Amino acid sequence: MDATADDLVPDADLDALTFAGLDLSGRDAAGARFLECDLTDCRADGLRLDHARLLDTTWTRVQAGDVRAAGSAWRDVTLTDVRLGALGTSAAELVRVRVVGGKVDYLDLRGATVDDLRLERVTLGDLDLSGASVRKLVVVDCDVRRLDTSDARLRDVDLRGARLSGAVDGVGGLAGATISSDQLLDLAPLLAAHLGLRVR
Repeated sequence: MDATADDLVPDADLDALTFAGLDLSGRDAAGARFLECDLTDCRADGLRLDHARLLDTTWTRVQAGDVRAAGSAWRDVTLTDVRLGALGTSAAELVRVRVVGGKVDYLDLRGATVDDLRLERVTLGDLDLSGASVRKLVVVDCDVRRLDTSDARLRDVDLRGARLSGAVDGVGGLAGATISSDQLLDLAPLLAAHLGLRVR
């Protein structure tokens, strides 16, 4: 069923709706429930999804400067070729989420709970995992300008497919991650500083 921008209101119950080619900028859908919905070729500047639940939902070629989704829940969601300035999912829960292609300048996962997130062929400005609990994360063929793992709890995290630009904060939080030997060499100065090692 085709939807309109007016369907996005706080606490809305949205089932099997298609949002296609719409301007959703400034809409407030805090607390809404999206079930089997599809957002395609939409503009979504300032879209509010705080505490919303997105289930079996897809985003395709969605563009936005800022999407706010603090405390939201994402389950079985795929984002394809999106272009987002900031995706603010702090304190959110992500389960079986895939981001394929596109660009996200700031992926905010501070304090989030992540269980199976796959990032594939995405250009990431900042990937902020500070304070996050991450059970499974796979990064495949992604450029990452900055990574923050301060106070993160990582398990079964594979970062070998991330091209890190060298800006890594909170290297102590990388415990539990798998990295490549080349990445280890790049991170060596940061690890030495974290451990208080003097290299001469």
